[in-house]
Amino acid sequence: MASGYQLPSLTMVVCGLFVAYVLHSAWTLGQLFVPPSCPSPSDCIQPLIAQHPPLQLLAFTSLRRQPSQMGDMTLVHRVKRFDYLTDHQSNIDVALPKRVRNNGTYFLHIFLTSPGVDPEDWNALVGGERSMYAFSPLTQYHTPNPTTFNLLGKDEGQKSQTGGEESSTTTKSDHQQQQHHQPVTHFQSRVVFNVLTDPVPLPRHELPYDLGRSLRLDTRGRYLPILHVDSLSARLRDLVLVSSDTLTANLTLVYSPVSYGKLRLWLQFEGALKPISELGFSPKDVDEIKGIFSDTNLYFLFITFLIAALHMLFDFLAFKNEISFWRGRRSMAGISPSSVAWRAVSQIIVFLYLLDENTSLLVLVPAGVGGIIELWKVTKAFHLRVVGWRVRVEGARTDAESTTQQLDSQGITYLSYLLYPLLVAGAVYSLIYTPHRSWYSWVINTLVNGVYAFGFLFMLPQLFINYKLKSVAHLPWKAFMYKAFNTFIDDLFAFIIIMPTAHRVACFRDDVVFLIYLYQRWLYPVDKSRVNEFGETGEDQKQLKGKKKED
Repeated sequence: MASGYQLPSLTMVVCGLFVAYVLHSAWTLGQLFVPPSCPSPSDCIQPLIAQHPPLQLLAFTSLRRQPSQMGDMTLVHRVKRFDYLTDHQSNIDVALPKRVRNNGTYFLHIFLTSPGVDPEDWNALVGGERSMYAFSPLTQYHTPNPTTFNLLGKDEGQKSQTGGEESSTTTKSDHQQQQHHQPVTHFQSRVVFNVLTDPVPLPRHELPYDLGRSLRLDTRGRYLPILHVDSLSARLRDLVLVSSDTLTANLTLVYSPVSYGKLRLWLQFEGALKPISELGFSPKDVDEIKGIFSDTNLYFLFITFLIAALHMLFDFLAFKNEISFWRGRRSMAGISPSSVAWRAVSQIIVFLYLLDENTSLLVLVPAGVGGIIELWKVTKAFHLRVVGWRVRVEGARTDAESTTQQLDSQGITYLSYLLYPLLVAGAVYSLIYTPHRSWYSWVINTLVNGVYAFGFLFMLPQLFINYKLKSVAHLPWKAFMYKAFNTFIDDLFAFIIIMPTAHRVACFRDDVVFLIYLYQRWLYPVDKSRVNEFGETGEDQKQLKGKKKED
């Protein structure tokens, strides 16, 4: 006897958890922007910034992280009347000591003090009643990017940049000497710092933990303006290689006032990055995460988080439905084997390209998992089974599968007339005019450019099969629709996120194919006699449901 109670589906459970997660995250982030309340004025620590005190900005460089005397530091910038309510930046020429040029470390020390403090007076600078302090590393050990050169032996070459400012000319012989790179000193050419300018009273007994450790009080019990160096803005693109001949470096000192909520949010993000580094993520991985925060304004950042969460949800639902589709598939009739094989090959090519480019693990790992799934689908599409070290074909093709194979071969034949000349022309052009790190790099770049530029052509055999069969019932439409939603989300990111032009074009080309699929779905109405994605007809499903009700 069938029970009247039905358990919720996995999709419903996942969507419910997703909504709960989004609401909880929004509530948690919103609390960072709500200033704490005080029961009475006597229970609050009042901000000195509310009195608009005059302040002086002093910036020093030092070889020591914690200097103990004035002789350890060199004054490089001074603003006697520092306007902390407006944005501004300064370009400073910084002399690099010999120790720094020999792979040493360098630090920037920033002080906000009363205008009358003498920069040479160590005691007044460090122990002054209104002295605020923050520091930032000016150097970082980083491995330079590999050198590229012309594979045909021409003299022109190009060196891949760390920060986008240095360039040089290399030849093939130089390349042999630069294959093995060691981490060397790089100069951080851009430092961003902030001052909390919101006059927010803070409760004495319930101080926000992220601000409490930065508070310093004057003799009247008011807390001094909070000085903060924005480490999220310290990006790899701003690093400049320091050689033994580099005597000076340009430092861009950027200042902007910060609100109460944004400062707390930034402190939360900075704290979250520390365990990520300790888990073994490379500096490039951490830099990719920093870019999400530092390159986006606050409101747009929240929208990006929401869209990224939706992207993850649709990825999971597409994965779940696609696995169900291929596991339950008994016939490959109507499915283009070449399209399935192409998706597997293209996914592996993209993975190897990302690996060759030392791409962030945040991108590399999903690409690798996607490649494994596509290889598994190939074994299903071609009826392959791996036994030990051997691969064998299981079963014989049905008449419907043979018809599909013939249509697929016909579509591939038409496709080859266009595809092969384009691939050869692209490979020759890249060999002549584009520098590469090695022949392997040229092969991978040529293949991935072919995937990005002409990959959508391999979707056409499936459209051709649909046209000949006058049916789309054999396609995994649930998984396909979730992937389509993600395609439109990728379109949005293509406008707002820096990415290679080829990848941006690839996002929009998928839209065209998707619209053609939708048109075919509308053009070929549902026919109960057609075989669906599980090898069943509508009549078979109706009979199966009737048996379940009788049981």
